[in-house]
Amino acid sequence: MEANPSLLDTVGVGDLVLLDPLSEESLLQNLKERFRHQEIYTYIGNVVISVNPYQPLPIYSPQTVENYRNSNFFAVKPHIPPRGGQTGESGNGAREASKQVMSYVAAVCGKGEEVNQVKEQLLQSNPVLEGGCPPALKRAPSSPGKYMDVEFDFKGQPLGGVISNYLLEKSRVVRHVKGERNFHIFYQLLAGGSDQLLRGLKLERDCRRYGYLGREDPSLPGVDDAANFRAVQDAMMVIGFSPAEVQALLEVVAVVLKLGNVELGSQFQASGMESCSIQDTRAVREICELIGLPESVLEKALCSRTVEAKREKVVTGLSMAQGCYGRDALAKNIYNRLFNWLVNRINASIKVGVLGHRPRNNSFEQFIINYCNEKLQQIFILMTLKEEQEEYVREGIQWTPVDFFDNSIICSLIEDSKAGILAMLDEECLRPGVVTEETFLAKLNQVCASHKHYESRATQNARHVTDTSLAGSCFRVHHYAGKVTYNVTGFVEKNNDLLFRDLSQAMWKARHELLRSLFPEGDPQKASLRRPPTAGSQFKASIATLMKNLYSKNPNYIRWCIKPNDNKEPGVFTDGLVQMQVRYLGLLENVRVRRAGYAYRQGYEPCLERYKMLCKQTWPKWKGGARDGVQALLTDLRILPEELAYGRSKIFIRTPRTLFDLEDRRRLRMADLASLIQATYRGWRCRTHYQQMRKSQIVISAWFRGQAHRKRFEKMKKSALLIQAWVRGWKSRRLLRELKHQKRCSQAAATISAYWKGYKVTAGPGAPVGPLCRGCRSALGHGQRPSHGWAGGSLGIVWGSRGEKRVGLARREAGSFRPRPAPGLLTGRLPLQTRKEYKKYFRSGASATLANFIYRRLLQKFFLGLQSNLPPLVVTDRSWPAAPYKFLANTNEELKKIFYPWKCKKYRDRLTPQRKALLQDKLCASELFKDKKTLYAKSLQQSFQGEYLGLQKNPKYRTLQTAAEGKLVLADTVQKVNRANGKTVPRLFLLTKNHIILADPKAAQPKTVVSLSDIRSVSVTRFSDGFFVLHLNETSTVGTKGDFLLVSDHLIELVTKLHQTLLETTTKTLNLQVADE
Repeated sequence: MEANPSLLDTVGVGDLVLLDPLSEESLLQNLKERFRHQEIYTYIGNVVISVNPYQPLPIYSPQTVENYRNSNFFAVKPHIPPRGGQTGESGNGAREASKQVMSYVAAVCGKGEEVNQVKEQLLQSNPVLEGGCPPALKRAPSSPGKYMDVEFDFKGQPLGGVISNYLLEKSRVVRHVKGERNFHIFYQLLAGGSDQLLRGLKLERDCRRYGYLGREDPSLPGVDDAANFRAVQDAMMVIGFSPAEVQALLEVVAVVLKLGNVELGSQFQASGMESCSIQDTRAVREICELIGLPESVLEKALCSRTVEAKREKVVTGLSMAQGCYGRDALAKNIYNRLFNWLVNRINASIKVGVLGHRPRNNSFEQFIINYCNEKLQQIFILMTLKEEQEEYVREGIQWTPVDFFDNSIICSLIEDSKAGILAMLDEECLRPGVVTEETFLAKLNQVCASHKHYESRATQNARHVTDTSLAGSCFRVHHYAGKVTYNVTGFVEKNNDLLFRDLSQAMWKARHELLRSLFPEGDPQKASLRRPPTAGSQFKASIATLMKNLYSKNPNYIRWCIKPNDNKEPGVFTDGLVQMQVRYLGLLENVRVRRAGYAYRQGYEPCLERYKMLCKQTWPKWKGGARDGVQALLTDLRILPEELAYGRSKIFIRTPRTLFDLEDRRRLRMADLASLIQATYRGWRCRTHYQQMRKSQIVISAWFRGQAHRKRFEKMKKSALLIQAWVRGWKSRRLLRELKHQKRCSQAAATISAYWKGYKVTAGPGAPVGPLCRGCRSALGHGQRPSHGWAGGSLGIVWGSRGEKRVGLARREAGSFRPRPAPGLLTGRLPLQTRKEYKKYFRSGASATLANFIYRRLLQKFFLGLQSNLPPLVVTDRSWPAAPYKFLANTNEELKKIFYPWKCKKYRDRLTPQRKALLQDKLCASELFKDKKTLYAKSLQQSFQGEYLGLQKNPKYRTLQTAAEGKLVLADTVQKVNRANGKTVPRLFLLTKNHIILADPKAAQPKTVVSLSDIRSVSVTRFSDGFFVLHLNETSTVGTKGDFLLVSDHLIELVTKLHQTLLETTTKTLNLQVADE
């Protein structure tokens, strides 16, 4: 493979060809590590492995597409855009991968009205064929196998394409597994069709009213069937379907649904033979109204059959089983032919390579799919070897033949025209007489009995082999990926796939143009007595055409799509499931083929550019040719000559270990260069900073001196102005005092004069009586005598303490003067309207203010009370004070949830490392034995010491210390039980990081050493005894003597330590079995 920085700097190993050491465990661990870091794509050379993340990832953005556009395959991290073509099992993400490939093709192509139209049609063809369904959904149906051949012009712009359909699981139309759904278009039509459309199609929106839909709730979480139906309609419009074509297509879909509601009943004719009849004519009547066919024609075709013999036609009635078979066969054929018409109609618009399939169960469909996988594996290996050989010849490197498993013998077992399984199946289907699956299996057992890749119950009995896993109605094929068992039930029926001629003729008589075009053989003028080809022969011919297309092109692959778990949960990686897929997909075999000879190759120029810093001759710049530079570089690094081969334009390196050694040296050298660059940069930065500080100091000094002089001037100016202002103020105040004195003298004279005049008015003989008129009041105000009298009393002028003049009424009766105050001035009360407005304003805000104050006071009281009433910091104490008020219940509950984890964290922080390790051991023991073994309860109070023999203190055990190699985990005395007589002998039990050592306590010498990888499982009883059994692998050298039966006083600790050590050393958990005996 050809690598670059992006492949070498990624998580794990980006290309499995560089994986070292190469084994199934290392390959699985590499895929798991990359999946954990959301690196879901991995290369095997120029082939991509995809692991389904079951969640959207930010790796399909327009920026990502732009990064991969016009870039070398190895210049970026492993990704899907430049690849095409994928296989794998159901739920692996193959359909999503194909959509991303098509989206990438559409994104990187040119622009223009015609080009954009072609790209949009290519993209919209997928939701139409998939029924508008999102990929990788639980209960999603099978998608058809299809090959989409995209054609480009010399500028890389798409001109159009052709879609080839290979396998549609049409049996799903009439029957599907419980818990799954039928084809999506049925549910989308019922959920997304308008009321007017459904009335026109004579359909009801409830899916449970249709027999073919299982009469169960079809809803899926996260799936909007109505929106998907609108997407399908929009896609049809983009491709170029007319409204009449869309309406006709939906009418045919409605006919398929209605056929499932046609109920047939059994009856007996006058001759005593069984026949069938229509129980409820409503469904038949609605079907005939949709397709324009008389009811009698359809009823006759469903309940009878015309047989031609010697140019005579005989009409015979069908039994109920035959009638149901004919009805279902008609529904399957209508749907299958409608799908083929849809593919041809799309091809007519776009004139699209992605290959995909989804296996279901080990039935006829699974057999056909696995046959396709065998052919794909064959072409993949052959084209890979051909590509490798051509590159070696092109570069002038000697080609070394590669040994690999050739699966042509398996392909011959299936497709051989004389003795192949498909040929035997066709022969049985064409044979007259009673044909059943049992006769077909017997035929296979007779013809294929000697084939080493075929196996059945009969062939096993002939070889005296007993295998209860292989049922009598099954046969087994040894595929390249492993053994697969097939149940022959339904093989003959699904391969025949016959449709009675009466039903074809009835469909041709319909006035529905689309439905009539689907059954051209129904035309009486074109009637043919030839038997239609079987499903197996049709698929065999399609595979031959596919292989021819692939051989004529230069394909790129997303060869394998892997499903990480069965529950379709994001971030979950099930080792066992992925390991099974790695084996069945033959990944290890393909990596070995890829890395045969030289595992790494790269052009001279990029290789020199990447590693030139490792040699003084090539750093910093090499002045000669790139090949000479690489040769000088690798010679200076003293790499063994047998590890290298110099091609015409590339350097070849044999083992990944040499490449990783180069990468380690480069990493260290880059660190040294980075340190040198940092030191140089820091020196330049310090010098520049010093120059800037010096210039800044000069500027600051000049500015400071100027600012000091300016401040001094401003201060002197302010002082002068202050003195001037004070002097002017002193002069002004002195003048003001003189003017005020003159004014007071003038006012005193006027006051005395007014007082004297008033006195004369009130005390004189002509004092007025009664109220004064306006003229008199004016006269009094000017110090003149009023012209009228005052009857109510005497008017007086009262002088206040400060000289204010007050006019009041002094009544003669009292003999004193009391001024009459103005309304409201002495009482201090505001007017009524003002008080009402203020009262309204106060009440509008008072309630909110009081409520807020009470709420804050209750919160303060709650938190202060909680502070003094917190539970003790004991992890076993889960108590918590109750909330004093109901509105604080949620807050109190949240505080409780926060407090307990915080208390546990505080407890963990106080633990010593030794205490933490002990608690972890106890936790592991709890997971293994709690509620399983009675002895576990007694071990809770016992601390795990690990070393019970005192090996360090006793010099007698020096040999055992040497055998443990400083990796001792546990040392204890156990009793070994003799299986022959049941007697026990003492043994020293030593558990290390790699082995289990059983030693003689007297001689202190090891007697048995068992590798941890040889331990298959451990068995214990559920009682309070110390018995346990070490089960060893059959391949173990120690296992030839059988398993070990031992008794220990510290059984719980021993098994716990063994489980932890095995998990740490081999990354495998201990298989612990707790039994009653």
